[in-house]
Amino acid sequence: MTDESYVAFAEFAAAAWPRLVRTAHMLTGDFHEAEDLVQTTLAKAYARWSRIPADEALAYFRRALINNNISRVRRKRVAHLLMPFLPEAVHRTHGGHAEVTEERAALTTALATLPNRQRTVMVLRYFEDMSDQEIATALNCSLGTVKTHARRGLAALRDHPALASDTLSTGASR
Repeated sequence: MTDESYVAFAEFAAAAWPRLVRTAHMLTGDFHEAEDLVQTTLAKAYARWSRIPADEALAYFRRALINNNISRVRRKRVAHLLMPFLPEAVHRTHGGHAEVTEERAALTTALATLPNRQRTVMVLRYFEDMSDQEIATALNCSLGTVKTHARRGLAALRDHPALASDTLSTGASR
């Protein structure tokens, strides 16, 4: 890899890191595993960097992140202990800090109960703001499969006790 290509990869990785870690955290439910997943994804794709079109780099790495997570889940098949908060929320000092932390913890807990594919669809749709077609492409499945996972995932989240509380003001609560 040339010095120019290395610099371009390093700049991309630094810029994409927070977003990829946030997505990975929602997929894994554990901040440390999320960082490991992103690091593994970047390391695996480093050799292919010169063949990835610049305008498709984020989509490529998001897809690679999803694939690596699916492989990770297949390999491990163990329950994960979830962090009760998103790490970036800890450092905020605004008035609603406790409420925001509680809502995110409830959402993370509820997401952890979903099957891997439903959780992936929920994260890509609502946290990555991807369309159903983009999700279908990323997951290499049909549009109908994405819609089914989304419908079932939303139903499960609506019925989850952590999100059904009257104290939460999220869109997924009743």
